[in-house]
Amino acid sequence: MACRASRVAVCPRAVQSAIAGQRHFASLFPGISDSSSFVSEPSFNKDAGAIPILRIIDEQGKVVPGAELPFSHDEAKGMFKTMVRVSVVDQILNSLQRQGRISFYMTGLGEEAAQVGSAAGLDASDVVWPQYRELGCFMHRGFTIQQVLDQCMSRKDEPGKGRQMPVHYCDVNINMQAVTSPLTTQIPQAAGAGYAFRTEGQDRCAVAYIGDGAASEGDFAAGLNFAATLNAQTIFLVRNNGWAISTDVREQYRGDGIAVRGIAYGMNTIRVDGNDLAAVYQAVKMARKHCVENKEPALVEMMTYRRGHHSTSDDATRYRGESVKGQAGLEPIGRMRLLLEAAGCWTEAEEKALRDDTKEEIMNALKTSEAKQFAAVSDMFEDVWATPPQHLVKQREELYEHLKRHRDQYPSLEKFVGN
Repeated sequence: MACRASRVAVCPRAVQSAIAGQRHFASLFPGISDSSSFVSEPSFNKDAGAIPILRIIDEQGKVVPGAELPFSHDEAKGMFKTMVRVSVVDQILNSLQRQGRISFYMTGLGEEAAQVGSAAGLDASDVVWPQYRELGCFMHRGFTIQQVLDQCMSRKDEPGKGRQMPVHYCDVNINMQAVTSPLTTQIPQAAGAGYAFRTEGQDRCAVAYIGDGAASEGDFAAGLNFAATLNAQTIFLVRNNGWAISTDVREQYRGDGIAVRGIAYGMNTIRVDGNDLAAVYQAVKMARKHCVENKEPALVEMMTYRRGHHSTSDDATRYRGESVKGQAGLEPIGRMRLLLEAAGCWTEAEEKALRDDTKEEIMNALKTSEAKQFAAVSDMFEDVWATPPQHLVKQREELYEHLKRHRDQYPSLEKFVGN
């Protein structure tokens, strides 16, 4: 039977009044924004609008119109020196790996501003969970070149006792957690620490560095969600350098970079020119202030470019061709050099002296490290368990038996076996 039309007259004003009374969307549908609205035509939502990029210093080393430097020229000079020193360390240790004197290395060439500027925007009390391209953060906090060489040469008196790969630094004295090879393990850790800082009423942040490739790992999504829902005092610093080893970012995701994911999880997010020292510094400083005062997380996406191979095990020319070094205007050290020279704070002679002094310091540290001993083989089984589990005891016994059985093959290990 056909349906009969309703005879109830509906007043348009009554409809408008009813809809107006339902505009508190968050109370109607918990978990969405009150700025939502009802529409009568269906449509997909794919682009919420491009996220802007904060910039203070342009490619010519000039402050952009309407902007101001967030630090003095003396402070800028100090950060610039660290950036230069980091680049010299990277260049020489990369060469040492090619010579066979260390087993592995990863440079941060082209990302010095993202490393040093972000470190300078934090407080010394903030605890950092680095990835593996944060040498600038370590050195800004006081990590010495001798410590760099001791770790990369696997000597026994470095915190990891030579058990970690090169560039896997750690120093509890400067609140730097250990670099780990597995991607994104630091994200949930920093989210948990930031939650603890809030519940304990501490005015400090947990800070996690991450690359664009690692943002594709599941722990990234879980960690951000934990931090957002638990109001963790955590800052996520994303270095979007264009490449996850050999995978172009255009093959990694379809959204608007990584910043949009912070927004999706409901946290304050900002995108910056990662090759602009001033922009990185200001954004991270602002993120830290918000994080501590409002007791909630923040995300900073630093747009930069990896101007070298992923590591010494990689040949970027095979998948990037001649574009490995990127565009000249994106190089952060040259940009800051122009600004400081224009301000009369820096000269070519000063830079040559700084580079020469850094090279000499590296070579002296190399000699010192080479004279140091490796840790005992027995140390591989220590420092994790208070009472070693049975499987670890068995592995140790098997290793010792192997060394005894093939003593002639391991003459250099004789004095390192331990008790």
